[in-house]
Amino acid sequence: MEATGGYWGRVLRVNLTTGEVKVEPLPEDFPRKYLGGVGFGTRVLYDEVPAGADPLGEKNKMIITPGLFVDTGIGTGSKTAFNFKSPLTGAYGRSMAGAELGVQLKRAGYDMLIIEGKSEEPVLLVINDDDVKIVPADAYWGLTTGEARSRAKEEYPGYATAFIGPAGERLSLISIIETDDRQASRGGPGAVLGSKRLKGILAKGSKRIPIANPEKLRELIKKWALVFKDHPATKADMGYGSGEFLDWMNRERGTFPTRNWQMGFFKKAYERAKAEGREHIYIDPYYWAPKYRKGRRACPGCNKPCSQYVHVESKKWGTFEVDGPEYETLYSFGGVLEIDDFETVAYLNYLADQLGLDSISAGVTIAWAMEAYERGLLTKEDTDGIELTFGNGEAAVEALRRMAYREGNLGKLLADGVKRASERLGKGSEKFAMHVKGMEPPAYDVRGIKGMALAFAVSVRGADHLTAGAYGTELVGRWWKFDNIDRTKGENKGFEIAIHENLMAVYDATGVCKFSRHMYYLEGFPELIEAVTGMRMGDAEVITAGERIMNVARAFNVREGFSRKDDTLPYRIMWEPIPEGVSKGLHVPPWELDRMLDEYYQARGWSRDGIPTKAKLVALDLPDIAEDIGAGI
Repeated sequence: MEATGGYWGRVLRVNLTTGEVKVEPLPEDFPRKYLGGVGFGTRVLYDEVPAGADPLGEKNKMIITPGLFVDTGIGTGSKTAFNFKSPLTGAYGRSMAGAELGVQLKRAGYDMLIIEGKSEEPVLLVINDDDVKIVPADAYWGLTTGEARSRAKEEYPGYATAFIGPAGERLSLISIIETDDRQASRGGPGAVLGSKRLKGILAKGSKRIPIANPEKLRELIKKWALVFKDHPATKADMGYGSGEFLDWMNRERGTFPTRNWQMGFFKKAYERAKAEGREHIYIDPYYWAPKYRKGRRACPGCNKPCSQYVHVESKKWGTFEVDGPEYETLYSFGGVLEIDDFETVAYLNYLADQLGLDSISAGVTIAWAMEAYERGLLTKEDTDGIELTFGNGEAAVEALRRMAYREGNLGKLLADGVKRASERLGKGSEKFAMHVKGMEPPAYDVRGIKGMALAFAVSVRGADHLTAGAYGTELVGRWWKFDNIDRTKGENKGFEIAIHENLMAVYDATGVCKFSRHMYYLEGFPELIEAVTGMRMGDAEVITAGERIMNVARAFNVREGFSRKDDTLPYRIMWEPIPEGVSKGLHVPPWELDRMLDEYYQARGWSRDGIPTKAKLVALDLPDIAEDIGAGI
């Protein structure tokens, strides 16, 4: 297609095996059916990565798709999707990042970047408008993400960057792509680039995105800026970041996973705070944000930045700066390890970013190892002499380093996440290995959040809070069209989670941050889409685009052999109730999960085995996928 409002109509395809670089037209039906971002990426992933492809092989692809609203000026329209077959799960992979790389790709004149093939030697991909080069990266290979970025900023001034670290080079299945202080983290995208010997991507563009109705768009940008300015969530997010509700999750809901999910609140930290006469535990942003925050480094296009860029001068860890820690990281390097020491948690965050490891997956994996060690299932020989006990920050730091480099017995055991580690160890350790489809869970003890338990189970990319984004609805009890939601009951969750997933897919397709879901909801999108693209789409057509994206992602997994049997939860969530706190006694037994799955598949129009039906897929204008994998009625 030719350039039109919001789209260049151009796809950049780079083959690392042959060195070929070419520009192809964007398929004509993509904008209306898939909008952009994760919509484009999911469809291309389904079309171009064949069933059974090795995620670390030549046939896997990295498909980078900026959201439709990226670089349009629309508030929080910052997110770019990294789409791939996940090495961690073997399923659909997607990582979102507020990446300057996406901005520069659009300014260079591309709606999508497809990277395929595999280089024999380390390389960089350098994009400057129409000048696209694959260049040797011998001088970059082996560097941390920060070292690589610093070198690139000198050699390629003005370019946005995306790099893998030592973990990605060593094909850790929990490795990330670091994109200028933002991370595409979940599912192992760093390993995909590492397998292709692609150390990094640099991009710079000079073009202005075509806008269908610039005057109308300016009016809407001003209108929404006022909504953001006056919204109570803006003040909380800017003041304390995504972790501002950590204390509430502990004391009011009892759903903050601690000690490898043995507890639903950080009991030891609160007991210590009480004994010392403190209001806040040390990892609570209400304690550390005012003390350590140096400033904010917002995602591109964000007018309500939750970034808490901290400067730490630590006797133990030296001087360093890092953006965060986010709520998830306060859990994965804090609560789940029983570490209530902000400087240690921040240093683990810094180290994970530099070495190129997903902080959620890495922390949960170390927590499993700590439990295995305390149970006597891991010996001192297994841990290379490290006293791997809960609360031991020095041990966690050393474990993290070893994971990134696959160093020693411990590094080799933990480098690929908790599922592989538990399989390697055996000894019944799978019963406390926390993962869904191989992906480690985020910071929501879903034993006490039943809708999110369903969301974890059915998520196309494994245990994940953002595919549905329903944690706020569940924990508060209301949001948008939903009211009187009881997080402690498993009834009527199927429709709730399906609708949430469809809407969140719209957010990922447009590139709007999900911290804005209290502002835009669904109703804000049609007028913004029309101003940018000229396409008139009502609410129903917009959310149907989200439903279509979700069905394509599910179809990708079905083709890989996934079905109802994989929509399950860890043993601990199903069989071990929360022992203390506000949510004491809650868990999600298998019979309750089964009932929720039935409701969800019914709401989706899928078979009882979780396969999209031919009728549903045809109704979504996906006749080819209906023929490929569609179930009969």
